[in-house]
Amino acid sequence: MPQTLAEPAHSELIIKKSRFMGCVEPVMDRSAAQRRVAALWAEHPLASHVCWALLAGGQSAAVDDGEPSGTAGRPMLEVLRHQDLEGVLATVVRYYGGINLGAGGLVRAYTNSVAQALLQAKKVSIVRWMDVRCVAAYALEGLIRREMEQAGAHLLGVSHGDQVEFRYRLTETAAQELITRLNESTAGRILWMTT
Repeated sequence: MPQTLAEPAHSELIIKKSRFMGCVEPVMDRSAAQRRVAALWAEHPLASHVCWALLAGGQSAAVDDGEPSGTAGRPMLEVLRHQDLEGVLATVVRYYGGINLGAGGLVRAYTNSVAQALLQAKKVSIVRWMDVRCVAAYALEGLIRREMEQAGAHLLGVSHGDQVEFRYRLTETAAQELITRLNESTAGRILWMTT
């Protein structure tokens, strides 16, 4: 199950006189990530680089910010992917110490900065919610209400017409289980509609 972070977590490494300040934090889209990176530049105007990686579905990004191509952003992104994270921004502010680290050294430094920050991070599961509607005969209303309550569904509304229509919200996993259970117990006499 994918996870995100509850709050920012930080790390700091000194490697051959270069200072690497890592941070991982919950960020849901690229524009928010870019604002955060701009804020880091404002906080650290003398930094050599502010490299970053965002893992957020179709808005993911990996930015080397002047480091040799593929030595910062992409390795940082791979650390996030390996942890099965979603909606997470990793940033590393580097102050150059005057000694070149080489491509391998840079990859290790940026990877370790993110990994060390993640060791301090509190991870939380991402819960995906689903809104579902169903229509059934009045005779099934009590059964449906009991099953919905047992599944932890949040009732959004009930309307009574020729039949009873329920609107509710619950996690995707619980929704699939509830639909299967009710279909079996009612011999398929409930009409389901997802919204």
